[in-house]
Amino acid sequence: MIDYNDKRFRPVQNTTNGETSAETIFHYKQEGVVLTCAYSGGRIVTGHLIALVDDDGGIDMRYHQVNDKGELMTGVCRSVPEIMPDGRIRLLETWRWTSGDGSSGSSVLEEI
Repeated sequence: MIDYNDKRFRPVQNTTNGETSAETIFHYKQEGVVLTCAYSGGRIVTGHLIALVDDDGGIDMRYHQVNDKGELMTGVCRSVPEIMPDGRIRLLETWRWTSGDGSSGSSVLEEI
């Protein structure tokens, strides 16, 4: 299992229906298989996620955030990790809004 505790990530790619950007910073905390995170930046005023990490480092998460329009947005996401040549973690994400239009998308986050 990958240990995500105290690691920070930044989006490097997102579909147009997403709200995170390169200005959004995710700060992960992990205890056992339970992962939590606070994030903000760019269009995100504040956000949180809670997740479970599987044996391969995959992350099954639920998230909620307040955007710069004052809207409360919620969603689900599955992240699959890759270890980059320099040892940092890249997360390949597929997600779906459970609020708003219910659309789906994908994003890529990299450890900073």
